[in-house]
Amino acid sequence: MTEPAPPDPARPDPEVVVQLRGVSVHTHHGVGAAEREVGQRMVFDLDLTLAGCDAAVSDDLAGTVDYAEVTALLINAATEQSYQTLERLTRVIADRVMSRFEVSRVRVRASKPEPPIPVTMDGAAVDLTLKRAAD
Repeated sequence: MTEPAPPDPARPDPEVVVQLRGVSVHTHHGVGAAEREVGQRMVFDLDLTLAGCDAAVSDDLAGTVDYAEVTALLINAATEQSYQTLERLTRVIADRVMSRFEVSRVRVRASKPEPPIPVTMDGAAVDLTLKRAAD
């Protein structure tokens, strides 16, 4: 097997999006007392944009994000404190991801598959995107 050619400086670095889908966590977020006391299952999706992802060329894990670390951060943020709104929860998660990992953009989607309202629906969700300020 031959080694890949070294990166061509004339070609731009790729923008890589690492996606975590369907991370299911029992949480205690919401306005109602039952949501905050009993809790409910929430499902999270994250998109982490890596500008100039070294792993795309080097195949070195140090050049990307560790999925296990991101998942642990997500679970910790979703379970350590209770918020009334999904908007606040998604912002807390996005802020922590941006602080911990070298990403240029993070998208967090938090979904309640069975929101406590008296109608049938597929779920309620909030989608929040946070971008790193341009240098």
